[in-house]
Amino acid sequence: MMSKFIKINPADNVIVAIDTISAGQKLSIDNISFTVLEDVPTGHKIALQNFTIGDNIVKYGFPIGHAFKDIKQGALVNEKNIRTNLDGVLEYNYEPQDVCAESVNEILTFKGYPRKNGTVGIRNEIWVIPTVGCVNGIIKELVNDLKTETGCKGIDAIVAYPHNYGCSQLGDDHENTRKILRNMVLHPNAGAVLVVGLGCENNQPDAFREMLGEYDTDRVKFLVTQKVNDEHEEGLKILRELYNLTSEDRRVDVPLSELKIGLKCGGSDGFSGITANPLLGVFSDFLVAHGGTTVLTEVPEMFGAETILMGRSQNKEVFEKTVHLINDFKEYFIQNKQSIYENPSPGNKAGGISTLEEKSLGCTQKSGTSIVKDVLMYGDLLKKSGLNLLSAPGNDLVASTALAASGCHIILFTTGRGTPFGTFVPTMKISTNSNLYKHKRNWIDFDAGTLLEGETMRDLSKRFIEYVIKVSNGELVNNEKKDYREIAIFKTGVTL
Repeated sequence: MMSKFIKINPADNVIVAIDTISAGQKLSIDNISFTVLEDVPTGHKIALQNFTIGDNIVKYGFPIGHAFKDIKQGALVNEKNIRTNLDGVLEYNYEPQDVCAESVNEILTFKGYPRKNGTVGIRNEIWVIPTVGCVNGIIKELVNDLKTETGCKGIDAIVAYPHNYGCSQLGDDHENTRKILRNMVLHPNAGAVLVVGLGCENNQPDAFREMLGEYDTDRVKFLVTQKVNDEHEEGLKILRELYNLTSEDRRVDVPLSELKIGLKCGGSDGFSGITANPLLGVFSDFLVAHGGTTVLTEVPEMFGAETILMGRSQNKEVFEKTVHLINDFKEYFIQNKQSIYENPSPGNKAGGISTLEEKSLGCTQKSGTSIVKDVLMYGDLLKKSGLNLLSAPGNDLVASTALAASGCHIILFTTGRGTPFGTFVPTMKISTNSNLYKHKRNWIDFDAGTLLEGETMRDLSKRFIEYVIKVSNGELVNNEKKDYREIAIFKTGVTL
């Protein structure tokens, strides 16, 4: 019979309900027997001891906060009786940990699309990207007409990516928009790109063209709509040429070391740090061992677990970058007169997450145990293989867009509550519990909840690795099947 609860770490002083546990039930663990004092929902915590005010609550082997009122053994532990221990900007010491790197002898491959600049894509799509939001209607019309005309035969998709920016922005906001759009234009999942401008915007098409650096002029074309009589006719003429070129591309075997994967969670619940996030950690270590690249972001959801990542820094330079990554984001909160620790969300709390430490300790498990090789600022492109950290907020669309823009081919997105969205690369949803998978099959691509039903991590991770490779080879995930594809760009300042 499957247990109704789990104790994650021997040092924990709470357990987590795998199924709803009713008040009055008798539980036993570690030679401790007690009565559950109130109904405990799935994913929520139960006190293994009596807590007095100020006592630390321990989960995952680390404190996740302290009791701000007395809590009796057998009681529900949640945001109504526990508070964060976190406070303000901190100073950190460089204390490197010993990290055992996994080694492999086999060379695995997937079928990808080699690009002229030496990169590899896992999709062969045509993208239409605006320099400014003023032309959003035009790009949508162009894409719809090209789809109707060609039926997308011979390519994976034809997609317009509207956004609201490109003009009336200052400073970092303007540069953030330009960087994300630049990285999209250069992304290897696009076999061809048409960049559509207006002509009078701040994000001037000629200056943006220079920002691209060297690029494949056969595959990336520009249209400035104020400079032509009929932008629709001119746009379709260019797109037909790009379509004829792209539809000739074919997949070939390439090493798994070329694969770049973004790690993200959203709508987390009490099982996120028990099932789906540890699964991604195992996958991350596997891919890194094969020479590939993974990227962890959501900086506000590293708060409280950041020292774990700092201890795995490759060297002091990477450690210092990680310190700046954390403290700079805290300063962003402070400058905007917002609480650094206004987290978790209402959905997180309903799912069993009570403090930011608890959320972060679960969140960072997606990074596995590998060495942190580099730290990227928002809008940066990946330079080093291995595990990377990326500066971006926790917001699902903004963070996923940033991961894809860094060069990731796929976003692995764990969730306990469910979400349908997708960004401009395949956005694979991994459920933390099987109930979500069963009820949202049109959202969820893979179920990690089977870990709670007796499947071993070894068997689950093997199935998951095989599935990720299938997606890399061309199998569509749900957001692609539904054509849920969006971008969201980080904004911090004034709009003119």
